[in-house]
Amino acid sequence: MDNITFNPPAITDLKDMLQKTAKLYGDKTAYHIEINGETKDYTYSEILGIVNALGTSLINMGLKGRKIAIIGDNCFQWEIAYLSIICGTGIVVPIDKTLPENELKSVIERSDVEAIFYTEKYRDVLTRIKFSNHNSLRHLISMDLPAHIGGVYSQQELITYGTHLLEVGFDEFTKAVINPYTMNVMLFTSGTTSKSKVVALSQNNICSNLLDLEQTFDITSDDVFLSFLPLNHVFECTVGFLFPIYKGAKIVFAKGARKIVQNLCDNKITFFACVPAIYEKIFGHVRKTLKRENRLEEILQLQAQHQNDTMEEKKKIFSHIHNMLGGNIRYFISGAAPLDKDIERRYRSLGLNLMQAYGLTETSPVVASSSNEHHKIGAVGKPVPSVEARIANPDEQGIGELVVKGPNVMLGYYNNPDATAEVLQNGWFHTGDLARIDEDGFIFICGRQKNVIVLKNGKNVFPEEMESIINKIEGVQESLIYGKQHGNDKDDVRINVKIVYDPDVMERVYHLSDEKEIKNALYQEIKSINKTLPGYKAIRGVVVSKIPLIKTSTNKIKRQEEEKNL
Repeated sequence: MDNITFNPPAITDLKDMLQKTAKLYGDKTAYHIEINGETKDYTYSEILGIVNALGTSLINMGLKGRKIAIIGDNCFQWEIAYLSIICGTGIVVPIDKTLPENELKSVIERSDVEAIFYTEKYRDVLTRIKFSNHNSLRHLISMDLPAHIGGVYSQQELITYGTHLLEVGFDEFTKAVINPYTMNVMLFTSGTTSKSKVVALSQNNICSNLLDLEQTFDITSDDVFLSFLPLNHVFECTVGFLFPIYKGAKIVFAKGARKIVQNLCDNKITFFACVPAIYEKIFGHVRKTLKRENRLEEILQLQAQHQNDTMEEKKKIFSHIHNMLGGNIRYFISGAAPLDKDIERRYRSLGLNLMQAYGLTETSPVVASSSNEHHKIGAVGKPVPSVEARIANPDEQGIGELVVKGPNVMLGYYNNPDATAEVLQNGWFHTGDLARIDEDGFIFICGRQKNVIVLKNGKNVFPEEMESIINKIEGVQESLIYGKQHGNDKDDVRINVKIVYDPDVMERVYHLSDEKEIKNALYQEIKSINKTLPGYKAIRGVVVSKIPLIKTSTNKIKRQEEEKNL
């Protein structure tokens, strides 16, 4: 790995960040909002004033030092609430908007939140939870209501009242001193609430990650970020929200998965961080457009001719394709799940700067990232400047558990010292991911340690690796590789797969609609794949379905739940 010097953070905490950004970029647009066909821009000076007003109201409500939650779709109000909590009020608890009522209730009880910001669709469920037993919830704050009503606060009215309090000299929020080394963020890991752990992050954790991102990507106040992934997920919160604010860039909110390409074009987006599934959809859009224009063969020939050109040269050659995506993309960042190497290669062959990053909730999140200077297909990049990484107990192929150390590593799991001690050992965080690091310092993720299937002969099978192969079969939307006991010998595990197929493609390409016939056709494809694999990896059984796999809010497969059903 390169010996990179880490400079101390230019910011001490997120309040310091917001104040410095407002001073440096006060007149620059921080947010471009579109609601019901009308647009509105907010400058960084305005954002600082709004945050100060809302934070002042929260302290006036008796919430100083308290835990305050946020739940809802990505929006301007969500981010203002977050900043108002973390920049001088209390501890912020971002909550997954997809949780069912029983799990939402459990999160509110376990975190001891006393107030919650929410979008209107959560009003009824939160009212029921507030008046149930075993929770500390006192205040409901609507991000949508224009005024207080029926015992519910309006975020907008709190901002108005906070402005008045500031004018008459109530300065407890603006003068609040931040301790960057104590818990300021509580994040629930994905999974069922009974098993999920609560990650405690400090502002120092987050700020160290922001500085690392600054040294990895040459972002300026002229860049425009598109926010799509759920803000309660630390990948979007750090990379898609706090990082652009740190750099004085502009934030635009996506209008849904189907409108991503339109959003990229309409807002001349330069930076987009997302999951692999979305990049596959964007690529599908480009391919369909080229087919419709009868230009696909021409582009394929150009790709072959110019594969050794620089990214800048490719960008000029394939400007037509870049213009389909707004013409201004500088960075497409893929994280949260494995990216298909073929998709990465195809993007980059067109001069589209798709690169991988890697991290976890426990690391604020970024551990490693590709950059313009350091990139290899299939790698998640090199450790960011302040992070050390190594492989624990590598096998003969150099594969072992990835362990990391740095100022971005969490304080621990809230109220769970045993779980903390299990993953934090001698200053090193054990990620639970199997990886290898090559001679140039690039990290290649092989799969989750807990997902590895160990066969009777001692061989390891990485499900994610095999799923990426199966997902290339025409008509396969997604797949799940799992081990199944053969006969009465519990150690005799055979590789099986569940395939989710696209009925329209099966009808169009295979001319099949009967599920038994579809299963047989896909099994023939699997048999062809088996011939290319070592014998121990051969897939012995196939299950098919047209129902999508169960996933988290960031599109990760919930393997345990799926395997229970199987």
